[in-house]
Amino acid sequence: MTTELLGVIATYGLTLLLAWPLARYIVKVFRGERTWSDFMAPLERLFFKISGINPREEMNWKQHLKALLTINMVWFVYAFFALMFQDKLPLNPDGNPGQSADLAFNTAISFVVNCNLQHYSGETGVTYFTQLFVLAFLQFVSAATGIAALIVVFKAMKEKTTTQLGNFWEIFLKTITRILLPIAIVIGIIFVFNGMPASFEGKDTIVTMQGDTVNVSRGPAAGFVAIKHLGTNGGGFFGANSAHPLENTNYVTWMTEMVAQVLIPIAVVFALGMFINRRKFAMVMFGIMTIGMLCLLIPSMNWEMNGNPAIAHMGIQQATGSMEGKEVRFGAAATGYWSTVTTIISTGSVCGWHDSTMPMTGMMQLLGMMLNCFYGGCGVGILNYYIFIIIAVFISGLMVGRTPEFMGHKLEAREVKIAAFITLLSPFLILAGTALSSWVLSHHPDMNWAVKPSAWLNNPGYHGFSEMLYEYTSANANNGSGFEGLGDGNIFWNVSTGFVLILGRFLPIIGPVAIAGLMASKKYVPESAGTLKTDSITFGAMTFAVIIILTALSYFPALALGPIAEYFSL
Repeated sequence: MTTELLGVIATYGLTLLLAWPLARYIVKVFRGERTWSDFMAPLERLFFKISGINPREEMNWKQHLKALLTINMVWFVYAFFALMFQDKLPLNPDGNPGQSADLAFNTAISFVVNCNLQHYSGETGVTYFTQLFVLAFLQFVSAATGIAALIVVFKAMKEKTTTQLGNFWEIFLKTITRILLPIAIVIGIIFVFNGMPASFEGKDTIVTMQGDTVNVSRGPAAGFVAIKHLGTNGGGFFGANSAHPLENTNYVTWMTEMVAQVLIPIAVVFALGMFINRRKFAMVMFGIMTIGMLCLLIPSMNWEMNGNPAIAHMGIQQATGSMEGKEVRFGAAATGYWSTVTTIISTGSVCGWHDSTMPMTGMMQLLGMMLNCFYGGCGVGILNYYIFIIIAVFISGLMVGRTPEFMGHKLEAREVKIAAFITLLSPFLILAGTALSSWVLSHHPDMNWAVKPSAWLNNPGYHGFSEMLYEYTSANANNGSGFEGLGDGNIFWNVSTGFVLILGRFLPIIGPVAIAGLMASKKYVPESAGTLKTDSITFGAMTFAVIIILTALSYFPALALGPIAEYFSL
């Protein structure tokens, strides 16, 4: 157990060591300074020439959002039809069928919005063609979308007064060519040398030690898994995700995958301070995010390492902790670390079943997604935190009797209304979805659908409620993990979570970009003796309090009905 803890500490430490130089590199890329990756410039110019885009044409915040939403709609249409007709396309050695309309709708949206909520199994639900040219492609562009939106906010915060916030297409393309692609190649090479498959051959037939004949799926997994984690996507090449021995072959790949999924979310926090020349502000933000992460992580690891109390009451020793649903290769501590990080980062990958974790660990996973701002996903983590900053500035201004100001700009009713709307959106989507599914299950369990509501849950009672709550929370947070006791591969869950996925992704991007753009266009107000210091520990604590209070008010009743009630029932 001590070795597992040391592995967790070493993994997080390595992430921090790599995040700082990456942050400096990110700043150089988006400031237009010389970098080692300038050899990609001719390829970028070729893309712009073919598409007729002038990368030097400045855009305001509305033009950025128009470009972002338009291209994402195009990707959705492309993915939807490719998934439906994948059986007619090449690279399908196992003869997998095309997806139904509702499943293709859910899958296409899920990968477009960086969620990867998979209602299919990778071995049978998709082909090598759609794994690579649809899903892996979307894992690159969805991550780049979030980072591009964040860079717009960076530019708005940096300038005193401006409406010119760079060019979306230039930022977006550089994110892929200069950041995501080079790092993903390095990660993919590490995976290949550690035994992760990277071939186009179909299923292999092996005979087990018991004498059983088994078909083992393989395929071009290494590259897929690299961007899966680097882009905080989380979708598994295989159905068991990173609990699959070919998708996570040993402890080296475990550490690499853990570092990869946290690397960019931490690096962009450091990059914020460097880009806008307010390093203290960024370090306060990083400190609050880290404290929040530890508040979720330490209890989770403790619960998993101490074992299941129901088993302990039977007089059974659990020296290795609670091992139900966990890989013996990694153990309870490492799985506890992964389950917390993957939910606060909005990656959603798993190396053990979240459905089998202790009830209060499940609550921490839910809280990580409900908060969705402690590091968070690529770009969108800071965007979510930015909303809480706006609310904290507004409340602080009311407390001291001054017009709220942030980064030298007056915070007025329009910006506060947008922030309030975005803050209320997540609880509405999560709780309304859970209420709807609970009502259908309790009032119409035998409805004559392909999958009756009575067959949705493998676990009754409190845990069954948690499974439904988790599904909508994961969809809203663009996370993608699940309590897999839920039978979600049917039209109800495909369609209902599909709409939650759309709203939960794009409105929390539109809101911060709009607020930042509106504020950047206002007259700059120099700092004075009465200006609120947003780079102080006091303001950091205020922001943390706002995050905790709003989350508790929004979600405590639902959590009390699910994981908390289950905990007291053990």
